[in-house]
Amino acid sequence: MAAGQTVTVYGAYGHTGRFVVAHLRERGFVPVLAGRDAGRLEALAAGHPGPEVRPAAVDDPAALDDALAGAAAVVNCAGPFATTAAPVVEAALRARIPYVDVAAEIEANDDTFTRYADQARRAGAVVVPAMAFYGGLGDLLATAAMGDWTAADEAHIAYGLSGWEPTRGTRVAGRVSAERRGGRRVRFTGGRLRYHDDELSTVVWPFPEPLGSRPVVSEFTMADVVTLPSHLTVPEVRTYMTTEAAGGVASPDTPAPTPVDERGRSAQTFVVDVVVRRGTAERRAVARGQDIYAVTAPLAVEAVDRVLTGRTRTTGVASAGALFDAPDFLDALAPHIVWERLPATGSAV
Repeated sequence: MAAGQTVTVYGAYGHTGRFVVAHLRERGFVPVLAGRDAGRLEALAAGHPGPEVRPAAVDDPAALDDALAGAAAVVNCAGPFATTAAPVVEAALRARIPYVDVAAEIEANDDTFTRYADQARRAGAVVVPAMAFYGGLGDLLATAAMGDWTAADEAHIAYGLSGWEPTRGTRVAGRVSAERRGGRRVRFTGGRLRYHDDELSTVVWPFPEPLGSRPVVSEFTMADVVTLPSHLTVPEVRTYMTTEAAGGVASPDTPAPTPVDERGRSAQTFVVDVVVRRGTAERRAVARGQDIYAVTAPLAVEAVDRVLTGRTRTTGVASAGALFDAPDFLDALAPHIVWERLPATGSAV
């Protein structure tokens, strides 16, 4: 265990950042609260006396260096990651400490792999983008489902969310991504990201019971289209979203998440159903849990712990499935996330 070590959380006062700070404390780490807004950092610290506060703007390298000074690792929870990822990655490389972020932005994650792969590898550093519900969990499940396969023809990740009440950060990130794409949509096909103007369609996905078959928006593309192909030989990666959740995140009238328990989690539940195909053979892995923002915290903190204790498979910029033993990592997430391999039953597509 790496308990007792200091971890800087950039964007600590955000919705997901607060969950990460709380989970770091539960795991015995010492969080340092960092971010762009000094007032919000002080307010967060006042509610939990003890943590050090280090304000830092992303366009101030010296302040970022101060925010990371003495830390064993940094977790970047501050979106939009199109703005924050590069400066915080560079600060982590200067400090020679591991970097973990919770980015769901497809292009921002692709940028991290593209820009820093060589530099991080040469430095023997560890940079883990998308270590979150989107991008991280699907990658771990797909890697676990693949087992001894070294390649597959297709990977399908279906998100069975009971609903989706987006945070302010999710809405801002969505607007930034839409602007970067010029209003187009994105898919991963033929071994690369491609942009298109096709209308989204609805199909039925056979989620395991008790959720059962549900309508999903086909090609509701998420960060898995960056993380999976970064290390798995799968030329077609497709993601799907239950229509209730897709409608919730798209509507400007959907409220922010409402806490319903002592941990601050919302009532939202999820099933993530992953099917990988090779020829006529299929393999399947499923995960269940509550609150997509809350479960990002154990994902990110488990990653930090494993990097700091040397339980990794490579260096450089790496996704969760490439860096960690996927089944063992998923087992360690209980009770926050419970997963299993299931017999493949044939999907809707």
